[in-house]
Amino acid sequence: MVPDNLKHGLRGRSLLKDVDLTKDEFLEVLDVAALLREEKRAHHEPKRLQGLNIALIFEKSSTRTRSAFEVGAHDQGAHVTYLGPSESHLGHKESVKDTARVLGRMFDGIEFRGSAQADVEQLGAFAGVPVWNGLTDEWHPTQLLADVLTIRDHASKPLKDVVLCYVGDARNNTANSTLVVGAMLGLDVRIAAPSSLQPNAEVRALASDLSGKSGARVTVTDDVAAAVADADFLYTDVWLSMGEPAEKWGERIKLLLPYQVNAQLLRLTHNPNVRFLHCLPALHNADTEIGKQLLTEYDVDALEVTDEVFESSASVVFNQAENRLHTIKAIMVATLTGT
Repeated sequence: MVPDNLKHGLRGRSLLKDVDLTKDEFLEVLDVAALLREEKRAHHEPKRLQGLNIALIFEKSSTRTRSAFEVGAHDQGAHVTYLGPSESHLGHKESVKDTARVLGRMFDGIEFRGSAQADVEQLGAFAGVPVWNGLTDEWHPTQLLADVLTIRDHASKPLKDVVLCYVGDARNNTANSTLVVGAMLGLDVRIAAPSSLQPNAEVRALASDLSGKSGARVTVTDDVAAAVADADFLYTDVWLSMGEPAEKWGERIKLLLPYQVNAQLLRLTHNPNVRFLHCLPALHNADTEIGKQLLTEYDVDALEVTDEVFESSASVVFNQAENRLHTIKAIMVATLTGT
């Protein structure tokens, strides 16, 4: 059973960026997620959110984030209202501040997935109820909860001894959150990316500050071979981000191909038990419309990860995807009912 009283009081709190949780709070949410996962698998799940109402605001489409919030809320007895890109006045006919004050009077919690971090920050400031960041251009905190739970599930050593290396396009929300959370938790966290696609100075400074408190080892480099050496987990994300202009695809592919997670890169870790992470969706074959286009126009059948690695025993990406459900459910339970 999840304890009725969490050690760290999260009730009424928002999760707008990763560092809204301390190290101990982050780890406690993972403990709650693991227990909720056990309950779901045992088909015995108390309805801790019975009678509550949750708004899901999606400016950007989603598979895992929407499914995790909806299924997690339903599992716990809550009702959800989905507000897609054309289903609210948010930021168009009504300010974010005004929308926050309206929704906060109707809902017990609000999820936001969109572009601007400033928008989710305003929701959090004025809604008066917990607000959860399902993704912005800067941060992806619910993803990192699932990632670290997956790492903890598959690691054969304490988190402080884990080597986590993110490879590829690192000027995005997932890489930012990976670097900062790794630094907060005390991991050996590394980023391997072209210099033009590395996390910005502000994110790196935050990671450096956090590592000074946790004892983490933080590395940002364009030397992929050095970065992946002895890695326990290799992590990557899409190279063609949402809204990436098609005319820039060729340039990005050429720049990033040396950072593709393939069999050779796994061998460079010198770790036969290395695991592969990806927040999905992944362009690992030509089975999608974009995949077919890439094969036709650029003669590549995979981008950030090859099908060989994606489908290998090293890949834990679907465990990682499932853990989105359990960790998102945990953050809802902790912030709506925890004391």
